[in-house]
Amino acid sequence: MVNSTPPPDLTQLLLAWNNGDRAALDRLMPLVYDELRRLARRYMRQEGFEHSLQATALVNDVYIRLVDQKRVNWQNRAHFFGAAAQMIRRLLVDRARARHRLKRGGNALRVTLHDDLNAAVPVQLDVVALDDALSKLARLDPQQERIVELRFFTGLSIEETAEALSISPATVKRDWATGRAWLYREMTSK
Repeated sequence: MVNSTPPPDLTQLLLAWNNGDRAALDRLMPLVYDELRRLARRYMRQEGFEHSLQATALVNDVYIRLVDQKRVNWQNRAHFFGAAAQMIRRLLVDRARARHRLKRGGNALRVTLHDDLNAAVPVQLDVVALDDALSKLARLDPQQERIVELRFFTGLSIEETAEALSISPATVKRDWATGRAWLYREMTSK
């Protein structure tokens, strides 16, 4: 028999949780955890990382930090996953730096920075260098840095990114293209 009950809306559950509804949190957490795990698996599989970090461990760390947020007034799904993007970035950078210290320059965590994941020749970047470049971009254009972070680290769509930042999809498209071009130039000029 097919389940005809539509899946609960994450935004509505987040808003209910904000308003103190403990049952909403209980319904929200399995949905959010599953979506975070799906994103992490896809991200790790697409990148073909050669490291000991497992997608489940990454999701567990992000999940614990997100659920522990006491003073956040979640606005919607995009806002929640935008916060997840920042946490994923911090965790990946911290782990890459720790590995780098342990191996004294050993194999850095490698990621790809391109829109088309089926591109013939992906540009490989290490996550520490990417973080450094994103920090530079933030000083030049904080909005572009945030868009790259949201799109790259959580895979938010153009529309979800626009919603999370309260800007138009056209602005997201323009800043996404400009930010990626700036990062590419910054990362390949060394």
